[in-house]
Amino acid sequence: MPRAPSPHPTDVELEILQALWNHGPCSLSLLCETLRTEREVAATTVATMLRVMSDKNLVKRTGSGRGATWSAVVTQQRTEAGMVGALVDRLFAGAADRLAAHLVEGGQLNPAQLAELRQLIDQQSSSTDKKIATTKTRRRKDDH
Repeated sequence: MPRAPSPHPTDVELEILQALWNHGPCSLSLLCETLRTEREVAATTVATMLRVMSDKNLVKRTGSGRGATWSAVVTQQRTEAGMVGALVDRLFAGAADRLAAHLVEGGQLNPAQLAELRQLIDQQSSSTDKKIATTKTRRRKDDH
């Protein structure tokens, strides 16, 4: 029995999406040139991948023939969020804190990245504290 198609891009599809996110809409030939900076690819293979990705609604084609351009339909942020969510669910049983701890304890973050993470946590904590205070204030007003 064949497995159901994944809603997430494959590794090769991610390479193509990365190129489109970085360069914006581009022709098949420019896309192939961009991909060739990392490894050799055949234009026919990339064209086939783009058709498959179009069927999955990951990319779209504008125009026709040699003047056609390809662009990403999905955003990098949405793709990242979906794939990280799937990783957290599958590997960490839904516990995102375990993923964060793994990255911090594994030494995979440099000092600048750790500082940025600290700042994000502080901002989130501050935002959450304000929401809790607002909710408590509303409840008190409703109680009177």
